Amino acid sequence: MLPAEIKETLLQRIAHAIHPREQAIDVMTIMQSHYGYMSDEAMEEAGGLLDMTPLELEELATFYNFIYRRPVGRYVLHICDSTVCWMNGHESLLQHLCTLLQVEMGGTSPDGLFTLLPVCCLGYCDHSPAMIINQVIYGDLTREKIDSVIHKLREQAHAS
Repeated sequence: MLPAEIKETLLQRIAHAIHPREQAIDVMTIMQSHYGYMSDEAMEEAGGLLDMTPLELEELATFYNFIYRRPVGRYVLHICDSTVCWMNGHESLLQHLCTLLQVEMGGTSPDGLFTLLPVCCLGYCDHSPAMIINQVIYGDLTREKIDSVIHKLREQAHAS
């Protein structure tokens, strides 16, 4: 169950919408921030708030790349695999990330910190190859830049 303050915030957002369904992605995103991912139980809870079925929410969640239906790591890396990123070295950088994190695409690192997922386009083509980590975008990627970002995130995780 959601804490009362989060539930109240969601109910207020829904009440101010012309139609509750227009808040579905925002509701799932906020709930996911609390739970870590959208479990079946969270989908039912969201459906109850929005007067939608879990199936209707599932249809949205499978379309939207940033709603997670399985547990994910603390840091979710979406690496762009668009044509432009691919032309600018996406594949070798992806291999480097997989080795560095000890994970395959779609998986979570053994330490539980990183989940690596593809995304078809980040709209950051002028800085390709690119990735987004927990809503922070990184472009003009090189192996060295990736190493630096991952090192900083590991330090943050161990400091907290």
